[in-house]
Amino acid sequence: MKTVAYHNLGCKVNSYEMDAMLQSLRQRGYQIVPFDEKADIYIVNTCTVTNIADRKSRQMLHKAKKTNPEGIVVAVGCYVQSDTQAVEADCAVDLMIGNNRKKDLVEILEAYFDGATQESVIDINHTLEYEEMRLTSTQEHTRAYIKVQDGCNQFCTYCMIPYARGRVRSRNKSAVLEEIKGLVKAGYKEFVLTGIHISSYGMDFKEGQDCGENLLTLVQAIDMIEGVERIRIGSLEPRIVTEEFAKELSKLSHICPHFHLSLQSGCETVLKRMNRHYTPQEYLTSVGFLRDAFEHPAITTDIIVGFPQETDEEFEVTRDFARNICFYEMHIFKYSKRKGTKAAVMAGQVSEEIKTKRSAVLQEIEVRDSKQFRAYYVGKNVEVLIEEKKEIDGKEYWIGHTKEYVKVATRVKGEQNLQNQLLTGNITDFLNDEILIMEV
Repeated sequence: MKTVAYHNLGCKVNSYEMDAMLQSLRQRGYQIVPFDEKADIYIVNTCTVTNIADRKSRQMLHKAKKTNPEGIVVAVGCYVQSDTQAVEADCAVDLMIGNNRKKDLVEILEAYFDGATQESVIDINHTLEYEEMRLTSTQEHTRAYIKVQDGCNQFCTYCMIPYARGRVRSRNKSAVLEEIKGLVKAGYKEFVLTGIHISSYGMDFKEGQDCGENLLTLVQAIDMIEGVERIRIGSLEPRIVTEEFAKELSKLSHICPHFHLSLQSGCETVLKRMNRHYTPQEYLTSVGFLRDAFEHPAITTDIIVGFPQETDEEFEVTRDFARNICFYEMHIFKYSKRKGTKAAVMAGQVSEEIKTKRSAVLQEIEVRDSKQFRAYYVGKNVEVLIEEKKEIDGKEYWIGHTKEYVKVATRVKGEQNLQNQLLTGNITDFLNDEILIMEV
């Protein structure tokens, strides 16, 4: 029995694919061990979204080889796709697997051990069809991430992902539904739809039974599956959120009113330099549709500060825009050059000092607005999906999230295991800045 250690980097799509690769390894008799232990095989599922991600990928590959110089180190995923020559030249790497061959991991490994050359078993080119992987369990115990599409056609000026993941490829609806039905039988209650650009789901369907399907019709079909308690949707592009889209979602019994609308900047001139395909006004309109359709939806976003040529005046526009929206959460990133992108060679690169100051300004807004969003629930009844037991300040609590993804802690008498249970109770106060207390 060969032992396998793994390290996963990057997004939820990578997490899904890592779960699928581990599942296939276990089914073929491989034993999974911690990454810092000596193993026969080390798998690093790499990320290339920033130069820092590339560096972290290299660090993990070298850490694996250092832990066991005789072990087989396998580089998998986006860094392999985006900088193939660098990975080939890395003495720590024994085997490379592109994104579209992750599903064949076990077969590639066994061919390698049988003496096949790297070139004969690795295809790092992109395919035109979705590469099917299917989960029967995940690393999490309460919610399951469901990959529904791959690839991106947007080509933002700061991003390498279209080059690492290829063009949009959507998964057949029937495959998505069958996977979810299987996971429902395994006890999962909450499902998070994820992909590289899920707003484009279905746009590549030209003929056959899935022709005409889109993200909304997919969610509507999932909502009808018996046993599904919650459906979360991953990151959305603002333009997909029309008035009809928001109203139709609000009719579904199991949809979570928690929407991540990627913003990146609240200033139109910056958005144009980024090659983002919407305006701040369109974004604001989409948020309005969601708030009209749902009672108190959680709106979260990403913002990049210090994009090339961003002036103080442009940043102030973004700051005022964020204040106006009142997000539940903002994920704030300081712009980082990504080799191979248009933005990396733009004139007017912003200093790290200015990026840090701008990040702090938005962070202050985020902390205030996030607490204000949570405060809305004090005195109200909420439903919480319990995920884990945790000790906080010497006391044990059961921790979970509401449909809006607000973290809640509750103390329940007795020793019963509440993991993966849906509890309804009254929010009485804040336990700390990030967690509310619920009485059942």
